[in-house]
Amino acid sequence: MKIEYNKLVRDKIPEIIKATGKSCKIRILKQNEYTEMLKKKLEEECNEYLESGETEEIADILEVLRALAVNSKATWDEIEVMRQEKVEKRGDFTSRVLLKWVD
Repeated sequence: MKIEYNKLVRDKIPEIIKATGKSCKIRILKQNEYTEMLKKKLEEECNEYLESGETEEIADILEVLRALAVNSKATWDEIEVMRQEKVEKRGDFTSRVLLKWVD
C-alpha cells in the first residue's frame, strides 16, 4: 500500500526505509522548493512539540533551524552571535516575565 508524504525528510530516511524491505521514491528539491519545505518542516516540528511537549521534538526543531541557517548562508556561529547580542540588549526568557500591559 503506497502512502503519499510529499514532505522534507532527514537525509538517511530513504536508506532506513529500504533497509526495512520497503521501497520509496524521492526527488531532490530545487533551492527555492527547499527553502519553502524547510519552513513547512519547522512548522511541523513546532506543532509536534506543542502537542507532545517532548524534549526530543526540540532537537528536531533545532536541526531544522540549523538547516535554515545554512540555507540562508549564515553559519551557526553567526546565528549564535546574533542571539547573544539580543540577549545583551533585550535579555532572555529565563526570568519568566509576562508583560501584562503598557500605558
